Amino acid sequence: MTATSVALLNASYEPLGKVSFKQAMRMVARKVAAVEEAVEGRTAGPWPWPRVIRLLRYVSPTWLYRPAGWHRGGVFIRDGHRCAYCGDKARTLDHILPASRGGEWSWLNIVAACEPCNSRKGNRTPAEAGMRLRFQPYVPTRAQLAARA
Repeated sequence: MTATSVALLNASYEPLGKVSFKQAMRMVARKVAAVEEAVEGRTAGPWPWPRVIRLLRYVSPTWLYRPAGWHRGGVFIRDGHRCAYCGDKARTLDHILPASRGGEWSWLNIVAACEPCNSRKGNRTPAEAGMRLRFQPYVPTRAQLAARA
């Protein structure tokens, strides 16, 4: 967590994520949240300098468990920055069914790959290239991506 971000807890003390310091102070000033943990000896106006704030009313976090929207960085997070073929550090993305053959940019068709494996697979499917995926790609939830980021 950076010095300018503040951890946000639900009213039930479950973590919801992070907010900027500025947003945290707005929430405390509007009495939407309370400071749970503060930086000792520092204040921001009449309030303690927050490290952790807690919402005063419970917010249902069901949105966290919806499927995450596809994005490049999310694939690396989902796959743990590891190649889906050999397990080395991944630096590229690979279409399981190549884009030139109708493969989509989707969670189920894209995996993280290292450059040697991506080059070796080329414009073929893993079966055609004689390569095996170490795991089956899946659509992660927002909560899964947030927990691994």
